[in-house]
Parts: sequence; structure tokens; C-alpha cells
Amino acid sequence: MVKIRLKRMGAKHKPMYRIVVADSQAPRGGAYIEVIGNFNPLTDPETIVIDEAKALEWLEKGAQPTETAYRLLAKMGVMDKFKENFPERKFKQAVLKTTQRKKKKSKSGTEVKS
Repeated sequence: MVKIRLKRMGAKHKPMYRIVVADSQAPRGGAYIEVIGNFNPLTDPETIVIDEAKALEWLEKGAQPTETAYRLLAKMGVMDKFKENFPERKFKQAVLKTTQRKKKKSKSGTEVKS
């Protein structure tokens, strides 16, 4: 299976990530098929650069984004464009984990005891 995930770059305590398309069995810092963007969490606000055309191409081919990659793609609007073109396609892990976290946050935020 092919995944869209992050590859860690940078020095100690100064992480920077490349958003890559890689085989799911390859190690985190190992071989990858193609770089589709980068992500720097240390800047304020976070710097996210994604080649939209490449990301959509790999999503159409069936690449599964990890939870973090899904969040970054959604933040840049790539997932919305993909869902417009392919409304029937679902993502296994990333969507389930993201929606579960949203539900937990909403449950804990709405409970107010007086």
C-alpha cells in the first residue's frame, strides 16, 4: 500500500518535515517515491507548502494519507477538492482517528457542571 506521510528532516530539536509518498513498509526516514510538499512546525504560524496537483494525483491513485498528513492536506484545502471529485472515496485510518478526536473534544467541551 502507498501512503502519504511525513519524513523528518532537520537538526536535533529543530524538526522540519517533507510530505512524501512512500510504500507503507518503508521506514519513516527511508526510501520514498515522490516529495509533494514540506511542513515546518517551528514557524509561527506553521509553514505548509503542498503541490496540490501532485497530491491530488496520488490520492486519485489510491494513496492513503496518515492522520497528520490528512490534517495538513485538509488545512490546505486539498481534501475538499478531492472530495468534490470523488465523493464516494473514503480514507481508512486518517478520517476515523480525526473524527474520533473531534467527538471526544466536543463531548468534554459541552459538559458544564454548575
